[in-house]
This record gives sequence, C-alpha cells and structure tokens, in this order.
Amino acid sequence: MDELQRAQAFVALCLLGTLLFNYPFLALFNRPALVFGIPIFYAYLFVVWAALIGLMYWLVEREGE
Repeated sequence: MDELQRAQAFVALCLLGTLLFNYPFLALFNRPALVFGIPIFYAYLFVVWAALIGLMYWLVEREGE
C-alpha cells in the first residue's frame, strides 16, 4: 500500500468515525435497554470506539508490508 492509498484509508476511517458518532446512529442506540447489564448507548459508543482504534492499528501495521 503506497503513501497515497494509506492517507486515503485514514481519511475514510475518520469519515466513518464521524458518521458513526453523529446524530442518526446515536439516536438509534439511545434506548432504555441493557446489553450484558450495560446501557446499549454506552455499549455502542465503546464498541465503535474500540473498532475504530483496531482498524487504525491494522492500517498502521500494514505499513511494514
């Protein structure tokens, strides 16, 4: 993956994060329900946040290939 493709992947990842942390998606999960004893809204925030960090780590590690 060359430098331009990597930069485009990071921009796409940031745009995805912006989309997932914006109103329509947050409103979908703002319900009075629990997932393993955790409110679904907080579970959604944590899972999306962790997934974005994992994807970013994966992109950085692919740099060595």
